[in-house]
Amino acid sequence: MKVFILLIMGIGLLHSVSAATHSLHYVYTATSGIPDFPEFVTVGLVNREPISYYDSIIRTETPRQDWMANNEGSDYWESQTQISNGTEQTFKANIDILKQRFNQTGGVHVVQNMYGCEWDDETGVTDGFEQYGYDGEDFILFDLKTLTWIAPKPQAVITKYKWDNDRGWIEQTKNYLTQTCIEWLKKYVDYGKSSLMRTVPPSVSLLQKTPSSPVTCHATGFYPSKVIVIWEKDGEEQHEDVEMEDTLQNVDGTFQKRIHLTVTPEEWKNNKYQCVVKVSGIKEDFIKVLTEDQIQTNWGVNDQTSTIIGVVVTLLAIVAAVIGVVIWKKKQESFLVASDGASKSSNNSTPVE
Repeated sequence: MKVFILLIMGIGLLHSVSAATHSLHYVYTATSGIPDFPEFVTVGLVNREPISYYDSIIRTETPRQDWMANNEGSDYWESQTQISNGTEQTFKANIDILKQRFNQTGGVHVVQNMYGCEWDDETGVTDGFEQYGYDGEDFILFDLKTLTWIAPKPQAVITKYKWDNDRGWIEQTKNYLTQTCIEWLKKYVDYGKSSLMRTVPPSVSLLQKTPSSPVTCHATGFYPSKVIVIWEKDGEEQHEDVEMEDTLQNVDGTFQKRIHLTVTPEEWKNNKYQCVVKVSGIKEDFIKVLTEDQIQTNWGVNDQTSTIIGVVVTLLAIVAAVIGVVIWKKKQESFLVASDGASKSSNNSTPVE
């Protein structure tokens, strides 16, 4: 279940983008063995913010941003619903196929697929990608440069050979990732430019559980997601005894990031340690110097209370992430393209066999 929650949050799997780089991602998640949870979920994201949502319970594609609802009419949402309806059946079949490939029967299983494109509005450079995962590990990935599929798992080799040999579909995949997807991305960015192009400065805190624990620099509430967070010692970047976490998204669409420094009190009291945060699009650096009065801690809070607080915070974070962003595709015989083009590719309606 832990793997599933991480996949549903999926933040770490998404490509980070700068203020000049924009991205359009679609993420499909099919599950089995999880009671009271949708067996199939799709989410569309622009610059890592959800713009559309569908699951096997509501069975309707719905907008997740006002600027999407205000700019796309009922025909758009009906076409996206039809695509997701068809894809849902394929992904349910994919779980059964992969369980057979891996000699599995019951238990919790997850098939996920992410595809999309990126565009730098300063240089004009574009890129596209598509990848599948099974039970938290890479299963098969598309190489846009060689126009072939990569099979990290032996169980994916049969799928690779079948998909590589369908050159017509390979060409359609290339055209979607390099042309159609980019066109829709530019349109969506224009729809939501007042929100997507904003910058928000971070709040920076220094946290420590006990005097012997690592010191954590926690930057939160910033936008966009592109950020550099480092520890410095006497003005030089510190690499040793430093552990970096992935950038995570907050419920309000802003982001947070943590970096941990393992250092003794004697060491940081005799040297100048500071955490430096740089957010793309904001010229000012945000610096927090490591001093005793800057450290926030729960020293003295009894263990039971501390544990309860930690559990509550974790549960709230998981619930918020699942509600706000469900994160982490394959072939019909072609793309289902609407009369005016397709924002979402439905080339994911053929099983992986």
